[in-house]
Amino acid sequence: MSVICPLCRGPLARQPRVWRCTQGHSFDVAREGYVNLLPVQHKKSRDPGDDALMVMARRAFLEADHYRPLRDALLARLAPLTANTLLDIGCGEGYYTGAFADAVPEVIGVDIARTAVRMAARRHPGLTWLVASGAHLPLADASVDVITNVFTQLHVGEMQRVLRPDGHLLVVSPAARHLWTLREQLFDDVRAHQPDKFLATLEAGFTLLDRHEVSVPLQLSPPALQQLLQMTPYAWKARPEKRQALVAFDLFETEAVFSLMRFTRRPD
Repeated sequence: MSVICPLCRGPLARQPRVWRCTQGHSFDVAREGYVNLLPVQHKKSRDPGDDALMVMARRAFLEADHYRPLRDALLARLAPLTANTLLDIGCGEGYYTGAFADAVPEVIGVDIARTAVRMAARRHPGLTWLVASGAHLPLADASVDVITNVFTQLHVGEMQRVLRPDGHLLVVSPAARHLWTLREQLFDDVRAHQPDKFLATLEAGFTLLDRHEVSVPLQLSPPALQQLLQMTPYAWKARPEKRQALVAFDLFETEAVFSLMRFTRRPD
């Protein structure tokens, strides 16, 4: 997988402590093993991406394997693809990315949140971890066999650029009734998610091969429920009294339902 300079777009030569391009731009390898390839002009804030509280909550929730069936479903889709390189866009703390390394020889995780990437690099050394934007991927054209996108914004042009012809794209989004009973407790007006809403934007460059729903029954203790709330937009969209009433349950039952779609990149 060819990593490129985010400033001049030239190839980066990797050395143990620094990565350099032929134009003299250099990027230090952090102590944890990741590299920050997010230039200031690609930032919309001083510290973009998920904040530390959201990152910590998500790490605790995922490491308890509440979403293990989704991770297993992704691995099952990867198994027959015989891919050599995989890019996980919006990798977060690396819960899914680290597992992908068991199926694909070369894995790279990209996220705009430095806190999340730092955690991922500590937990899964040996993989390539980059602080970078999905809208400006620091990767060469047609250099990736598979892209995974789990609950992350789709930058279609960039994904099409870095994915090899006939490469595969795996997209996970909330299915229509994802966390329905949870949302009933939080909001007066609950509407079904629309997992197909992005399909039109992908049509120009990708062909849908198959789709599956992954259902995960959940029985959540108050701490786990609080973590789930903190890692979703529900933490700030719901009224405080609704959130407080929800975490008062001794054990809350709900169901996570995911839409898992597999696409192939159309040849140019």
